[in-house]
Amino acid sequence: MRFSIAIPQFDYDGFDGDGLRAYLRRAEDLGFEGVWALEQTIGRGPLLAPLELLSYAAACTERLRLGVAVLVLPHHEPLQLASAVTTVDRISHGRLDIGVAPGRGGPSLAAFDVDKDTFISYFTESLKLMKAAWSDEPAVTLHGRFRDVDGLPFAPKPVQRPHPPIWFGGMAPKALARAVRLGDAFMGAGASSTEAFAQAVPIVRRELAEQEKDPAHFPISKRVYLMVDDDAARARERVLAGLERTYSGAIPGIEDVPVSGTPDDVVRGLREAIDAGAQTLLLNPVGPDVEQNREQMERLAAEVIPQLR
Repeated sequence: MRFSIAIPQFDYDGFDGDGLRAYLRRAEDLGFEGVWALEQTIGRGPLLAPLELLSYAAACTERLRLGVAVLVLPHHEPLQLASAVTTVDRISHGRLDIGVAPGRGGPSLAAFDVDKDTFISYFTESLKLMKAAWSDEPAVTLHGRFRDVDGLPFAPKPVQRPHPPIWFGGMAPKALARAVRLGDAFMGAGASSTEAFAQAVPIVRRELAEQEKDPAHFPISKRVYLMVDDDAARARERVLAGLERTYSGAIPGIEDVPVSGTPDDVVRGLREAIDAGAQTLLLNPVGPDVEQNREQMERLAAEVIPQLR
């Protein structure tokens, strides 16, 4: 098993650069594989933007993988996003992972001038254009439904070839088939339950077989929102408060998603995700600041992860 840890992203009272730098270096010292951010351009929680935050993390670390799950492609201009991704990959010397998604639809699409009836097609064409930009061809050409790009130069290219690993999520069979067809890895969303993840994993594995992709080169992971506390009731209260800060009640049933409680409680909850098929886990404490999340990271490393090795 491999374990990554979430980067604290809330900025309520000003950016705590010293605290975040210490957090990132401690994550590296503790042996975590990587640190991950999430994207929430539209939302009440004051979350810092992920790629910019990962640029800071790249300067503070030497070994950690740097991930974002997920970038909602219809919220971005794809060539600009491809350039930003390339920049983080280059300044980190090839340590970037990116998760991508079409989004959930809804009113936020209008803010980005995306049609609710075509946003899936918009997403797939955007990803195709980004991959074309990252390719070994010096110029980008794509005559698509939404864009007509003819021979535009794009440089530099990412360090990782043909591009940084692309992670997909999703739960519907069509979405999972698309994940295998277009992606390099699968991550169950933090806002989805372990039960939903357990239902998705067999579909991913079936698609890997049908599409003749090597499962050894297609990692399966799960983001898990959690809080550790010697008082199980207090842990539950803290984790629900953290999810409210992040999602503001926008996802029905999210109270059934997190893992919380004593270290043994958290071990049991994470073991369920492993048994469901997770090869790696993204552990996501949901404290309000860097200090509380660092305390969670220390407890996870000392009291939880050793029981899962």
